[in-house]
Amino acid sequence: MSARRLGRGFESLIPTEFIEDEFDPTAPEDAQMSKLVELKLEMVEPDEEQPRRDFKPEQLEALASSVREHGVLQPIVVVKNDGKYKIVAGERRWRASKLAERKTIPAIVRTLDGQNRLELSLIENVQREDLNAIETATAYAKLKNQFNLTIGEIAARVGKSESAIINTMRLLGLPENVKKVMVDKGLSEGQMRPLTKADPEVIEKVLPRIVAEDWSARKVEQYMVAVKKAGVRKTTAEIDKYGAQAQDLGGKLGMKVKIRVSARGTGDLVVKFKNEEELDKLCLILVR
Repeated sequence: MSARRLGRGFESLIPTEFIEDEFDPTAPEDAQMSKLVELKLEMVEPDEEQPRRDFKPEQLEALASSVREHGVLQPIVVVKNDGKYKIVAGERRWRASKLAERKTIPAIVRTLDGQNRLELSLIENVQREDLNAIETATAYAKLKNQFNLTIGEIAARVGKSESAIINTMRLLGLPENVKKVMVDKGLSEGQMRPLTKADPEVIEKVLPRIVAEDWSARKVEQYMVAVKKAGVRKTTAEIDKYGAQAQDLGGKLGMKVKIRVSARGTGDLVVKFKNEEELDKLCLILVR
């Protein structure tokens, strides 16, 4: 498999939709035993022994809408089975593709033996001491998305807690350039984890200081807490600043008014009306 982007997804909490070959510890081995192809949908079948079969219609339809617009961005994983291909991971994408009336679907084809060997190799890799945190997180994401393992199953296989797996995988949500700096400069998971919920602008501002001044994980955490508190104070100040104006305008209109202003100075004026009569009244006021 050449430079492809595969996998991302521990639900909405962990952005792991794409797996970068650059950080995949088993990429060279995988390239020798896998083939990325476009398969006809009728040649693909689900694994009847797969225990996780909760496919909510509304979620499938939402995914089908995405497939209609963007195609299938993440290949499914299949193994050959009696002239057809059995799904190892990606049954939701396959079902959504059928709903979207697609004819084909991108798939990573492996032999069952190759699939098993690669899973064992991934587990052995994440138990090594020399992997960096991004490589470890990528391996976890691959086990989840290409081997259909739950977080609990991954934790049991590698001998770590579920929370440790989740925390490491959150690193994959960092911007690509930040992940590369983390690897190149040898930054630890503890130093980088507080940044996983930060805005890119904040990360861009603080990352050079973390590197240059060799901040400890504790200092990074304290900095991010201070940034969050400063943001809360700013938000409170903005509410105080525009609250009086909103209340005054609302009193004149006889309706509830909210004013929201961004850091750039742009914003929204929201007027809530209870019924069509109030809407007509508002329209008359606006066109005077």
